[in-house]
Amino acid sequence: MKLRIFTEPQQGADYQTLRNVALAAEELGFDAFFRSDHYLKMGSVSGLPGPTDAWATLAGLAVETSRIRLGTLMTAATFRLPGPLAIIVAQVDQMSGGRVEFGLGTAWFEAEHCAYGIPFPPLGERFDRMEEQLAIITGLWGTPEGQRFSYSGAHYRVSDSPGLPKPAQRPRPPVLLGGAGARRTPQLAARFADEFNVPFRSLADSAAGFARVREACEAAGRYPASMTYSVAQTVCCGKDEAEFRRRAAAIGEDPEDLRANAIGGTPSEVAAKIAEFAEIGAERVYLQVLDLHDLGHLELIASDVLPQV
Repeated sequence: MKLRIFTEPQQGADYQTLRNVALAAEELGFDAFFRSDHYLKMGSVSGLPGPTDAWATLAGLAVETSRIRLGTLMTAATFRLPGPLAIIVAQVDQMSGGRVEFGLGTAWFEAEHCAYGIPFPPLGERFDRMEEQLAIITGLWGTPEGQRFSYSGAHYRVSDSPGLPKPAQRPRPPVLLGGAGARRTPQLAARFADEFNVPFRSLADSAAGFARVREACEAAGRYPASMTYSVAQTVCCGKDEAEFRRRAAAIGEDPEDLRANAIGGTPSEVAAKIAEFAEIGAERVYLQVLDLHDLGHLELIASDVLPQV
């Protein structure tokens, strides 16, 4: 089991804060640092000092870290055109020495699109656009140097592209897809993804999501074990009950709700919950940390949970 740190900077974090978390995660032995791709805060938090761009952040971290994997859960397909996005991700992968992982999603938060003038088409069209983006981006990366790539879809057309630059990882960075969709999401995962992620769902729902993707892989003639399966869960850990409750209060969460519906409690409880996800086939857990100034939280998980999983 690999543990990855997942952040939600739109809730209120500047680059320096994210840098501190990423460097701590690397030094403490976590497998990866991931962040969301959002331009507007959610809920009652202030969101100050305002949003940071996911790929600008990862570009900075690419040169400030040396080992840890870097990526998004998930890049919003509505935010960027597929050709420029392929260039951005390839460049950040080069900057990192081949440590980038590319998560792509349809986007879901209409308010941020309204706030920053980004079109927000209906869900069906967003899925169609994401499918075309995946075909274009992986096609551009996979086109041999000296050859050309073209694509004609309902929403995007690429003509005679040299498909440059190439990412450092060949044939391409790992592609992550995820969600709880019952039909198109598993089909797209079977076709394009190296990893499938179920975010913030129960153990039973996560197992069902994995099963749908395995079925989709078999239907597509792909070996299901060629897919990496992962989950994302909010984490809140304390060395004892008092510290756990203090950390829960700091992020505005009920301790018992965290125990029941996330990964919360003492290190032994956190390790046991992670083990339950491992039993259904999860190979990676993205631990959503909500207090990005509490680096002691990461230290506790690294010292008291990582050795158990």
